[in-house]
Amino acid sequence: IGNLKSENLATMLEKYPEKVLMKSVRGMLPKSKLGNAMIKKLRVFAGPEHTHIAQQPEPLEL
Repeated sequence: IGNLKSENLATMLEKYPEKVLMKSVRGMLPKSKLGNAMIKKLRVFAGPEHTHIAQQPEPLEL
């Protein structure tokens, strides 16, 4: 017998802040091979350290 596993937004933001954005974007993409390919290209970083300094990205405040 399985149980429903759920987390509220506050605990998800504390533990995995990048996961909140990934799940919301995934919900907007098509549920097919194309959607899977698109989500693989998405990069989300939780802190100020990232690998795209040359592109000068702007931070997004939630």
